[in-house]
Amino acid sequence: MTRSQYNTCVDQYADGLFRFALASLRNREEAEDVVQDSFAKVWERLDSVEFDKAKSYLFTTAHHAMIDRFRKQSLVTEMDERLPLADDNAHMPYPDVNEILGKALATLPEMQRIALTLRDYEGYSYQEIGQITGQSESQVKVNIFRARTAIKNIIKNINNLIDLES
Repeated sequence: MTRSQYNTCVDQYADGLFRFALASLRNREEAEDVVQDSFAKVWERLDSVEFDKAKSYLFTTAHHAMIDRFRKQSLVTEMDERLPLADDNAHMPYPDVNEILGKALATLPEMQRIALTLRDYEGYSYQEIGQITGQSESQVKVNIFRARTAIKNIIKNINNLIDLES
């Protein structure tokens, strides 16, 4: 890719990439950072990224950057979200994790549940899942991301775990 083609990519894809990041992150500053990081990675790989594939490269890079941000955010927890210490609630039994995950998985919409199961339990690639479900690869990634986020939100709240046990 040449520098002029890179500038064309910035002109054509920056707004769409920003909307994509903002819709997922719901934070303007973080979305701007993701867009900037994505274009910086293209700039670093200017010789190896083809102009025809720049759009998919940018969106894939942004998607991975957003996933990294979500992972970092999930590692940071507040004190009141932590589980109680074992000696404070020694009488409270810990539920079977597989059972809880199974129940949380059952609450997902069908396409999210199928995509997540094929990816995480069966080990299929995004392309293979797309062929199996008749969806585009990007839609498969969206479904998997949404499914993982929903399950994370379900299991991070202890009240939801209690509701799933009943």
